[in-house]
Amino acid sequence: MHLAYPAVLAVLLFCTGLYGVLARRNAILVLMSVELMLNAVNLNLVAFDVWLRDALHGGQALTLFTIAIAAAEIGIGLAIVLAVYRNRGSSDIDRLRDTAETDDAETLPDDDDDDARDTTADQATAPAGKAKKAEATA
Repeated sequence: MHLAYPAVLAVLLFCTGLYGVLARRNAILVLMSVELMLNAVNLNLVAFDVWLRDALHGGQALTLFTIAIAAAEIGIGLAIVLAVYRNRGSSDIDRLRDTAETDDAETLPDDDDDDARDTTADQATAPAGKAKKAEATA
């Protein structure tokens, strides 16, 4: 077997994964592109292990470690993506770059009777207050 065939295939897989990481905006597609890049590395490790006829099969052993790391990366990555999607409603990477909280909440003036107020009533009237403020500014 020629070494050129798996090497060219690995280069094509890696370039496809790199393009996916750089061009995609969806976090799940970015994770899939990272997996393509890791599989290209695995293909190279196995191909060079066979070509060098290594007695210890170091390339295949490293491939098993890479597969384990990739499985952990996907598990943790998907958990993070799901948590972000639940909190923000989108997995768009451009929206994830701005991690600072927006100034959507109104700041209430400090009163002496803050402790006496019912917080559930404040939470129920907060959307109505925002709607009145939006109508007043329009």
